[in-house]
Amino acid sequence: MTVTQTPCPIATRYGEALPGTAARNPVIDSLLSHRTVRNFLPQPLAAGTIELLVAAASSAPTSSNLQVWSVVAVQDAATRAKLADLAGGQKHIAQAPLCFLWVADLARAESILQAEGSGTEALDHTEAFVLATVDAMLAAQNALVAAESLGLGTVYIGGLRNHPAELAELVGLPKRAYVVAGLVVGHPDPEVATAVKPRLPQEAVLHHERYNSDQGAAIARHNEATLAFRASQGLSPQPWTDLLKGRLGSLRGLSGRHVLRNVLENLGLGFR
Repeated sequence: MTVTQTPCPIATRYGEALPGTAARNPVIDSLLSHRTVRNFLPQPLAAGTIELLVAAASSAPTSSNLQVWSVVAVQDAATRAKLADLAGGQKHIAQAPLCFLWVADLARAESILQAEGSGTEALDHTEAFVLATVDAMLAAQNALVAAESLGLGTVYIGGLRNHPAELAELVGLPKRAYVVAGLVVGHPDPEVATAVKPRLPQEAVLHHERYNSDQGAAIARHNEATLAFRASQGLSPQPWTDLLKGRLGSLRGLSGRHVLRNVLENLGLGFR
């Protein structure tokens, strides 16, 4: 009898074995198995799914319990089509039944402070912007993990930052609020296979006591793992470092986001 061994999810994640790891559990295995989904069935989500995912999001850590985030759940097909256009024609936004818009929301805090007769000067400083942005993405990641635990597929949409002002107008955001990222949620199309992409070896991201800049060997291995992955998916050969150069090597790779700070300031966010 032939015994088929299930690949270790850690080895799959890195494209290489990782010695000395502790025992895993189903939660960790779910995290290790995360993959991006860009093809969805038109099937709607079960009733109560949005509220359940937002409950998971609300359970994320939040700085000083300030909870300076919000989320807009977009289900309307026409609005999702407009979101797809704003994000550069990403068809999966229009295809899936739900797109969450994760909002760094200082507007609610400002309204409360004004109602309480308090000053609002801290809202004009970079720390408030960072605090709200981090809060929003911690909540978003909790929702992503919860969605995948239900067998749903997800993909983050950073392309919505290409047009933050137009997006704010589309969904009626007040001043001092902006969409950090979108998160598409839906039922994955089983006819379109997805795979776990390799990540940088831990020698490049895990630093014990002090930062270690000697990462050349780890990055070279990651390039090899990336080339092997792309070959297995029938994709053109592109090492990971070429991806990095394409996105961060010039302003062109920012897809218009090089003016993001000016736009956010016009939306009421501060950077003092």
